[in-house]
Amino acid sequence: MGSVYDFQVKMPNGEMKDLKDYEGKALLIVNTASKCGFTPQFEGLQKLYESYKEQGFEVLGFPCSQFNNQEFDDIEETTQFCQANYGVTFPMFAKIDVNGDNADPLFVYLKEQKKGALLKNIKWNFTKFLVNREGQVVKRYAPTTDPEKIEEDLKSVL
Repeated sequence: MGSVYDFQVKMPNGEMKDLKDYEGKALLIVNTASKCGFTPQFEGLQKLYESYKEQGFEVLGFPCSQFNNQEFDDIEETTQFCQANYGVTFPMFAKIDVNGDNADPLFVYLKEQKKGALLKNIKWNFTKFLVNREGQVVKRYAPTTDPEKIEEDLKSVL
């Protein structure tokens, strides 16, 4: 696989979506959780999305329950929660694993491209990967990194 555009991901309705549909756009790919201390970051992610979507930017949210089971079991609940509480309009996908034997292939690729500070595995919800318009991972951000702090890096890939 040469870029994130080579992957397919599952939509909340179970259909598959080609990330090739986002070709030529800058992406911020995030593993999310609805019941996490970092959940308020949805607000900052939505602000980034609204500010830069017209310039070819997308936030892609991937709910994950691998860290203290902090995601709803039902993806409908997840999407409704994100919309009702944080006004999320960026794409949210089906719930996935980001680590282990059942890790989604996209996240296996992301982790191979940019390792964390101490290890390759994702250590918590709201780990973020910035992808340039060519589909290359340019930076990985810790869960504690507020979306606002990504803005300068984002501008450099737009």
